[in-house]
This record gives sequence, C-alpha cells and structure tokens, in this order.
Amino acid sequence: MGVTPSAPISARPLSPPRTDAPDPLAVGLEERVTALWWLLSRAAPSDLSRSAAATLGRLREDGPQRIGALAAGEAVSQPTMTCVIQRLEREALVQRSPDPDDARATRIAITPAGLDALEQRASERAAALAPHLGRLSTQDRRALADALHAIDTLMDEAGTR
Repeated sequence: MGVTPSAPISARPLSPPRTDAPDPLAVGLEERVTALWWLLSRAAPSDLSRSAAATLGRLREDGPQRIGALAAGEAVSQPTMTCVIQRLEREALVQRSPDPDDARATRIAITPAGLDALEQRASERAAALAPHLGRLSTQDRRALADALHAIDTLMDEAGTR
C-alpha cells in the first residue's frame, strides 16, 4: 500500500512560472567552458591543484594579500586557504612578509618560482589544445579568434580583468 497525499494533486497550489530562466547563451557558454576545462585538465595534468593555481593566479593579478582576502576571493574558508598557502610555501611558490598596514598580520606574495609554475602550466595546456585547434576549419578557427574578443569584453564587464 502506498502513502496517499494529503491533498489531491489538482488541489495543490501551482508553483509560479519561472521568469528568471537562464539565458540559453549563458547555459551553453557555461557548458562549453566546463567541458573545455576538463579537456585541458585531462590532456595536461598539472602538479598544481585547481585551488593552488587559482590562488597563484590571484596573487599574480592582484598582488600580495592577507590569507583572509585570498579566502574570500576564492570563496573558501580561511582554514582551507591556510592549507593551500602552506602547501605553496613548502614548494617555494609563495612567501609571507609582514603586512605594512598591520604588524600582527602577514601578506602572501607569489614568488618567481610561482610565476614560472603558472607559466609552465599555461604553456602545457596551450600545447595540449593546439592539435585540436589544428584540426578545425579556417572558418571555425576564425570564429574562435573572434570569440576571444567577446569573452574579454564579458570579463571586463564582470570586473574580473
């Protein structure tokens, strides 16, 4: 015997129609970016975890920061970011220095080795992608080149560049 609902289906209130349906272009772009990310992750594995690479990238782009600011920027807890920073420190990819604004705090900065690690990772991923691009038609390659400008504009509008 099954459980009988307390009210017949026809008597249940209907949910309001969604007016915030995602833009199909946004959905499609997210799907493709995710798939491309996975392709690159499999084709060119890195010694850097995603969180380590993202943290190094943030330090490269935004300069030295406190751990709390890094954690907030990467949407992780401060203890999680502390673990990431400790690993990066052991590998000499970041270094701590006193915070000039607060002697009790430290700031984390990327080292030359950290910059090299990011450059190496990017180079390996580009090399893994190149053969796939080489198999595309001239028209598809041109479309991707044109899309780079649109993606740059999108990133500028979002304030992430």
